[in-house]
Amino acid sequence: MIEYRNIRIALLGAGSVGAEVASLLLEQGEELGERVGAGLELVGVAVRDLDSPRTADIPRELLTTDAESLILGADIVIELIGGLEPARSLLLTALNSGADVITANKALLATHGHELFEVAEQLGAQLYYEAAVAAAIPIIRPLRESLAGDRIERIYGIVNGSTNYILDRMDAEGISAEEAQRVALELGYLEADPTLDVEGHDAAQKAAILAGLAFHTAIPLESVHREGISGVTQEQVSAARAAGFVVKLLAVCERLQDPDTGEDGVSVRVHPALIPRDHPLGAVHGGNNAVFLEAAAAGPLMFYGAGAGGLQTASAVLGDVVSAARRHVIGGPGVAESTHANLPVLPISKVTTRYQVTLEVRDEPGVLARIASEFSEHGVSVEAVQQSVSAAAAGGPEDGPATATLVIGTHAAREAALSATVAALEASAVVESVSSVLRVEGT
Repeated sequence: MIEYRNIRIALLGAGSVGAEVASLLLEQGEELGERVGAGLELVGVAVRDLDSPRTADIPRELLTTDAESLILGADIVIELIGGLEPARSLLLTALNSGADVITANKALLATHGHELFEVAEQLGAQLYYEAAVAAAIPIIRPLRESLAGDRIERIYGIVNGSTNYILDRMDAEGISAEEAQRVALELGYLEADPTLDVEGHDAAQKAAILAGLAFHTAIPLESVHREGISGVTQEQVSAARAAGFVVKLLAVCERLQDPDTGEDGVSVRVHPALIPRDHPLGAVHGGNNAVFLEAAAAGPLMFYGAGAGGLQTASAVLGDVVSAARRHVIGGPGVAESTHANLPVLPISKVTTRYQVTLEVRDEPGVLARIASEFSEHGVSVEAVQQSVSAAAAGGPEDGPATATLVIGTHAAREAALSATVAALEASAVVESVSSVLRVEGT
């Protein structure tokens, strides 16, 4: 048997994930090499500062600040520095040198993925990114390979563990959003600037990647509808619990027909939603992630596990290392990006789903009929109404009129129709305020 030469691996970045990857490669490289059929040699780790403290011991002789020289001597380049630049330029250098690339950089893939895939295909290189979505949960490879012969209809799931932790604490302990976020920050679930998680940017990047794979269509990040959880209140979470639901930040990617043209398109959106408590996604607690997938032939599938963490993400990276190294030993073209469908990305106004609308209204005769009339006039069918008195004019006119809270559940309706209904309700003389509008998924 001819012995294959060592596969040379360059690592860019030695943060929490990079340090774990380096440590595992050094500790388990021999065993991984036996699986591959060739030795795996970590030839260097590019860092910004040679003296920065790290979570794992990396031999100093492996550290370098010269990333480009390191790349040019490697067969496989692992990028774990994050951000758009210099990550994009370094990966283009790696691909142009003929190296295969592994990345966990969701922001880069969501923004420049199409460019990187084009370069990789032109040069016969491979771009692997299992760790970019949901850490250790295997979702990229099943979509890219196992389900390549199926037709994916819908993907929806929890792809940001930080926000799931916050919402789960609010649901389980009845604490405020501010308190839950403070705890998440103390425990390290959130960065010092939590905007990336809380405002849905992280989930939107992951949704764009998943939708592109599932529907064989390039998904511009700006076409992903995004709402975060900063507006979710304890009152909404408590009301959801009383109604048998739980509030989750969902990424929803679905194939649908344009209701105006009848042509196929895709919708990609991230927003808080109500999920039935007995739905598999309703039982996802803490910082875990879960992706629920509906395929024409395979049917419903669910992928669940830790969605973050240095060691968990490193596991996904090493899976890609083994795949890339095997390709070097065995040969073959690998798997290319598929955007042959090129479906239009439809705005959220064309989505159809169910809604729960909470209103503060005047507590007087005829109000319910007027509210129902607004829904009917805009083509939104009401499924259920719950009413409770929320204030009373106990002390005279200066205390204001009595008001009531209406919680209105709808049948499936177009987003555009629901938006028009809400606008009309906000302008109505009998409506004090529209307190909440939440979409309902998984029913």
